[in-house]
Amino acid sequence: MSKTRFAIGCLVQWFECDIIEEYVDSLKDAITGYDGQVIVDFTVVMNQDLERCVSEKQLNKCIEKIESICNFGNVRYTDDLHTIADYRKGFNDDYCEHVDVLIWGESDAILPKQMFVVLDSLHRQVKDNNPKYLGFFGGCKMWDESWKQLEHPDFTNKPFIEGDTENWWSLRYTMSKDEMNAINDKTDELEVGVVSPHKFNGCGLVISSEVIKAGVNIPKSVFFVHEDSAFMMMTNKVLGNIPQFVIRNILLVHNRKHPNKRMYIKGEENVDKTNTGAQRSVHNWYGKANKMCEQNYINMFNPNYKSYTWEDVWK
Repeated sequence: MSKTRFAIGCLVQWFECDIIEEYVDSLKDAITGYDGQVIVDFTVVMNQDLERCVSEKQLNKCIEKIESICNFGNVRYTDDLHTIADYRKGFNDDYCEHVDVLIWGESDAILPKQMFVVLDSLHRQVKDNNPKYLGFFGGCKMWDESWKQLEHPDFTNKPFIEGDTENWWSLRYTMSKDEMNAINDKTDELEVGVVSPHKFNGCGLVISSEVIKAGVNIPKSVFFVHEDSAFMMMTNKVLGNIPQFVIRNILLVHNRKHPNKRMYIKGEENVDKTNTGAQRSVHNWYGKANKMCEQNYINMFNPNYKSYTWEDVWK
């Protein structure tokens, strides 16, 4: 039986130059462990419409660093305003007819070295009876109890401690690749479950290409964030409650509170680096764009609703 063909894509903003190497290193490990096809895609955004760099000299250094790291696969650079929603919609469209499975990478992710081997096994087992499906790996501690079904078993019964950056299982802890590998190396037998109804975020989301071919994608009205929630709603609308598999005991790290996630941004120099929400909130546009995207995805199927756009944010 032929190996599963994968495409994995990641948007890289210029201010993420100090974290992208961790993602790329883990991706290379995962590719090395798999003897099938993996198409790697990057879009690097140099645009400063939303966040301005402290200096042009520093911006050039950021781009040079990213160029030295993201130097394989399909890499494009853009000066346009290009958000995670824009990127993931285009990635889905561009690759769904060339591969069997799409994976949403993320700059603050660390990927398990077993990723493609495990997903190849899953795809070959389910593709005949369930060609349209979603997938997810076990995650670190998430925002509240409703995410427990997606947490790796080592995290499930750990407490939520606001502001904790010291304990390895904490929401704000920054985990290394070696720490993740030590957890995953303990797994002898996979624990695969089905999540119903669907629940996921965009970091490491696995999508059968048949889902995109059937017409599911991120709507253009979701122009900034909440693209994962909008994609989930579109999936449910078009295809119903298709299987969402979760490989619970293989950990995919999402360092969403990484202190180096948003570097060299003018106005954010003195803001708590472990709180990306606080960093973004320094900018007036962020709250408006966030809320407008939320309203757009909530009202996607409301025939009397007119979607907000970036023009509304700037008013």
